[in-house]
Amino acid sequence: MAGHSKFANIKHRKGAQDKKRSALFSKLSREITVAAKMGTPDPDMNPRLRLAVQTARAQSMPKDNIQRAIDKASGGDAEDYEEITFEGFGPGGVSLIVETLSDNRNRTVSDVRSIFAKNGGNMGESGSVAHGFERLGLITYKSDAGDEEKVLEAAMEAGAEDISSDDESHEIWTAADDLHAVASALEKSLGEPDGAKLAWRPSIEVTVDEKDAQTLLNLIDTLDDNDDVQTVWGNYDVSDEIMEKLN
Repeated sequence: MAGHSKFANIKHRKGAQDKKRSALFSKLSREITVAAKMGTPDPDMNPRLRLAVQTARAQSMPKDNIQRAIDKASGGDAEDYEEITFEGFGPGGVSLIVETLSDNRNRTVSDVRSIFAKNGGNMGESGSVAHGFERLGLITYKSDAGDEEKVLEAAMEAGAEDISSDDESHEIWTAADDLHAVASALEKSLGEPDGAKLAWRPSIEVTVDEKDAQTLLNLIDTLDDNDDVQTVWGNYDVSDEIMEKLN
C-alpha cells in the first residue's frame, strides 16, 4: 500500500468508506460548493467544479445532491470555507500532508493538532514536509477502463506525464496546470474518470514496518474521519504482507 494516492491504493479503507457514504458525500458537497463559489456555477466553464463533479459522480453521488451543492454556492446561507493545508509526521518517519476545507480555522487547527498528538504523530510547521512532494494532477480510472497499454496510449495522447497501473486501477499523473485539459481529453477516449484532482506525490517513499503500520493507519483514519479533512497524502509504503496481517 503506497501512500501517494488515496483514490486507488488505500485498499483497507474501502469498507470503511462504504459504511460512511453520508460523510463522504458531505465532503464531496463541500468541495463542489467551494469550487462553484470561487468561479462560475457552470461546470463546463469552471475546471475545478467540473473535476469535483466528476469525482462525485464516480462515487455514485446522486445528481440532486450535486446540484444542491452547486446551488448552495449562490445562496445567501452558503458558508465561507477556507482551504488550509497541514504538514506533519507519522510513526516511522512518515511525512503527511492534510488538506482541509474549514469554516472555522481555530477549530480545524486544534482538531488536526490533537489528532496528530493522540495517534502517534506530530504536526509540523508549514514547509516542513512539502519539499519532499511534487504538486501534480492525478486522474484515476478503474481497471475496467481498459488494459494498461490502452490507457497508456490514451494518456500519452492526452498529454499526461506518467502512468502506473495495478490489478484494480490506473493512475495518470499530469502537470498541475494541465489537469483539466488532460482529464477532458481522457474523458473522450476512456469515459469519465474515477477521480481527478490536484495531488501530492512523494519524491521518496518510506517503508513502514508492522509495528508502525497499525499506528500510522489509525492516524490516517482518524484524520480522514474529521469533517474538515478532505484528503490525506503521505510518503509511506506498507507491504501487502503487512496489510494482510492488519486487515
